[in-house]
Amino acid sequence: MHKNKKILVVDDDTEIRTLLREYLERSGFSVLEAADGVSLFEQFPDEDIDIVLLDVMLPGDDGFTLCQKIRKVSLVPIIMLTASSDDADRIVGLEMGADDYMAKPFNPRELLARIKAIMRRVETHQQPVDTKPTTSPRYYKFSGWTLDTTSRQLVREGEQQYPLTGADFALLMLFLENPQRILKRDEISDLTRGRESSPFDRSIDVHVSRLRHRLGDDGKNPQIIKTVRGAGYVLAVEVSVADELD
Repeated sequence: MHKNKKILVVDDDTEIRTLLREYLERSGFSVLEAADGVSLFEQFPDEDIDIVLLDVMLPGDDGFTLCQKIRKVSLVPIIMLTASSDDADRIVGLEMGADDYMAKPFNPRELLARIKAIMRRVETHQQPVDTKPTTSPRYYKFSGWTLDTTSRQLVREGEQQYPLTGADFALLMLFLENPQRILKRDEISDLTRGRESSPFDRSIDVHVSRLRHRLGDDGKNPQIIKTVRGAGYVLAVEVSVADELD
């Protein structure tokens, strides 16, 4: 399943890189290593990398800065690795465009499970058009926006296209496939990340906030994705679908 899938481990701790490489290679992945931002970008775009494990504390540019730089050139999934017990680091990483995070020290099995969940999500949305169910439309239209599910491009009429990261695309698709329905945080986490959120996990709120920002939805008075206090979130606009653009 994971043959030829490449993971880039970015960490200045040689021992951690070695342990992760050995563990992930035993699980069938091909693993590349980088100790800092310079060596990271030496491998972009020459290597076809499928996922990046990115430590926050690095010499030179830190993980947050590197995450932003990666997002300017690639939609590759990113899992942030943070030694801080403070949720602030995790939230900042998600706001910078990361798909997930792991707090150090972590269980390698849990990390592997998260990697596999992201891989499954990416592979599901990268299927060729002719292998998708005929009932799955290519275009979703809502509130002046059009989502092309094949290219994962979000387009506003008369404006440029906006590519979506894997996490943002998965979240938006969940809302578009369930308009006018309240989605609980645990349900969103399970369907987009393959696991339930912990009681104090704010990552779903951050992802929703990031998606609202992308849609130009006012965070203080949102009209597209509304918060249902004590329940979750709801896509509060009409959605139409089409196989071809008008």
